[in-house]
Amino acid sequence: MIALAPTGVPVPDVVAALIGTSIPLHVLQAEIDAVGELREIYRLRPLASDEDRQDYEAAAGRLARANKKLAAYNPKLVVTPGSAA
Repeated sequence: MIALAPTGVPVPDVVAALIGTSIPLHVLQAEIDAVGELREIYRLRPLASDEDRQDYEAAAGRLARANKKLAAYNPKLVVTPGSAA
């Protein structure tokens, strides 16, 4: 599987793996958590009920915490609706 770089250029798996080994484990985990929470936020739209609204707010809070860890390491790693899905 070939990943796409932020510029849209394909990155071979071997290169992506080398990049991943240079990033601390807690930062990689924060990125995985942030992408998962973003998917959860997308799943809960539109906010149809109070339960969905509460779940949405909880997911947004977890996304913010994960993004805080990512931004502390490198501000370009922050996960936003346009950067991951």
